[in-house]
Amino acid sequence: MRKRIVPIAGALAATAALAACGGSSKAPGVQLAPGGPTVASTPTTPKPPPALATKPVVSAPKGPAPKNLVIKDLVKGTGQPVAPGQQVTVNYVGVLYQTGAEFDSSWKRNQPFTTALSAGSVIPGWVKGLTGQRVGSRVELIIPPNLAYGKAGQPPTIPANSTLVFVIDVLSAH
Repeated sequence: MRKRIVPIAGALAATAALAACGGSSKAPGVQLAPGGPTVASTPTTPKPPPALATKPVVSAPKGPAPKNLVIKDLVKGTGQPVAPGQQVTVNYVGVLYQTGAEFDSSWKRNQPFTTALSAGSVIPGWVKGLTGQRVGSRVELIIPPNLAYGKAGQPPTIPANSTLVFVIDVLSAH
């Protein structure tokens, strides 16, 4: 009887170890219980580096609005560079250049924004301004109307022909 206890105990220990690892979708007959606890999981929202952990204060510059896109590095990231078409996760604050009034912020919702960095998903100023920025960066973009919402604006918060100022934290890209 003793000889049987050792192999059974070993088998139980191996089963427990496999269960603790979350199982494998390649192992036949192994299924995880729906809604069951997971030991290791991938966070859906990346944790920002310390330099990007607090909402930035965004001020509209003085003087006439620029006619071209202005890109200013506030914090230089060290992660991979962002490429057009990638899924990016960012925190951002947007203000009107003319008045400095905040019109949108992911910080207000306490939820980073994930989107494709492509035309139709975000304004062209984001695609141009974030391309080449590294993950972990905080960048200020001053976006002229032709690279933002143009003559139509985005009523009621963004008037027609508005130049926009964004401070964007690049949290991830893939």
